Amino acid sequence: MSVSLRAVALALTLAIPSVLPLPPAAAQAQDYPSHPVKIVVPFGAGGPADVYARVLAQHLSEALKQPFVVEDRPGAGSLIGTDAVAKSPPDGYTLLAMSNTHTTNESLIPNKPFQLMRDFVPVAGINYSDLVMVVHPSVPAKDLKEFIAYAKSKPGELNYASSGAGTPYHMAGELFKAMSGTNLVHVPHKASGEARNSVIGGHVQMMFDAITTMASNVKAGQVRALGTSAAKRSTVLPDVPTIAEAGVPGYESTIWLGIMAPAGTPKAIVDKLNAEINKSISRSDVKEAWDKQGAVPLVMTPTEFDAYLRKDIEKWANVVKVSGIKAE
Repeated sequence: MSVSLRAVALALTLAIPSVLPLPPAAAQAQDYPSHPVKIVVPFGAGGPADVYARVLAQHLSEALKQPFVVEDRPGAGSLIGTDAVAKSPPDGYTLLAMSNTHTTNESLIPNKPFQLMRDFVPVAGINYSDLVMVVHPSVPAKDLKEFIAYAKSKPGELNYASSGAGTPYHMAGELFKAMSGTNLVHVPHKASGEARNSVIGGHVQMMFDAITTMASNVKAGQVRALGTSAAKRSTVLPDVPTIAEAGVPGYESTIWLGIMAPAGTPKAIVDKLNAEINKSISRSDVKEAWDKQGAVPLVMTPTEFDAYLRKDIEKWANVVKVSGIKAE
């Protein structure tokens, strides 16, 4: 009994699974990355953003089989490097390492050439850590209460360093001034490393710095720590009281880091980067190393990171409004 060609064709069609082509965005993400990726750090070398971006870049290079290269482009309190990324093609090959400097600048510098939530898309968090308030050893105050009394006896005569207007170090200083009733003069620097050297060298009296980078200087006796900035004492400097318990009740300020990409970057690429970054910062060896430095992984989806950024923008907008801080 003969079988028609049409019946044979139908049988073959049912027997062989169909393979549909991937949607363009999914295919693009599957091939990503096909060449080196640049992570722009709009801060100076040696600061937390630079240090942790390099750790992240190493893990991403290994996982995605393409180089992830960190490029430091400091200046203007992060505006120069950030604007360069905003103007980059939205293809996933230029990323921004950012911090709460960026959420602060939304209200502190409203007329900048970019808007964070308009010109960028959130990719992933990296980590957060405490700040530590330090003074040069020549400052006679041995604890926070003594420093506040000393500063009040010399209004406008004591300086504090930061890596620029709107940075976590600057905002921590302004918050301290407002809550302690002291009149300290802000001395902005181009990068946190320069600010740190100014305090260690005695050119300025005080600064707030990330505990991840300043703890070693405290332990070496190059500066004196008067307080840490979180709600609880740091495991890195357990003998140093929090600022809240040492004399400024309710004080709390931290530094956090994350990754963003130019607006328009395909969601599939953003999701792929988010998955790999979360995988990297959740590794047991990474968590253990960061715990010793005082840093905690910030694991979030792009949607969760978006909400986190918007909440932080609102928080610092209120601080800027109440304190009357101006960009310098």
